[in-house]
Amino acid sequence: MSPEIAATIEILSADELRRTVNRLASEVVERSGDLSKVVLVGIYTRGVPLAKLLARQIEMLEGVTVPVGALDITFYRDDLDKIGPRTPERSDIPVDLTGKITVLVDDVIFTGRTIRGALNATLDYGRPESIRLLSLVDRGHRQLPIHPDYTGKVLPTAKDEKVKVYLQELDGRDAVELSRAPVN
Repeated sequence: MSPEIAATIEILSADELRRTVNRLASEVVERSGDLSKVVLVGIYTRGVPLAKLLARQIEMLEGVTVPVGALDITFYRDDLDKIGPRTPERSDIPVDLTGKITVLVDDVIFTGRTIRGALNATLDYGRPESIRLLSLVDRGHRQLPIHPDYTGKVLPTAKDEKVKVYLQELDGRDAVELSRAPVN
């Protein structure tokens, strides 16, 4: 009997992830018009440093500082019984979102349930002119009619596969990897 082997495939290298973030920042700039109305809101955990990366890139491109917020959606989730107990982070939205173009930033979109919770949580901070969604990786398998406005990489996956985003700020490296279940 052979040992179980789990396959991990690099989807985006550090350089590819950097280029993807640069492209996404450019798309936000192009589609937003008035950058003074844009607020990037990262969804914990990896959406927060991703939103900061995007804001830095927008500042490099346009010389405009875009506010960045952090949103914890723990109490807005409908699947706490499935994901287990979590310690909530502190949401930090630096401006009233009323009349703003609010870009929710997440690392991976899967079923859409996280984003449903984020939409509800966002409305506690004002009534945005519009809410857009930016996802670094779209892996499919939506359970709700939610689709990102900005997508870094569309990656069709099997439901039992895992997509892991590594960001320098949290993990000491930048990469996106796909893990497959062990094969006998």
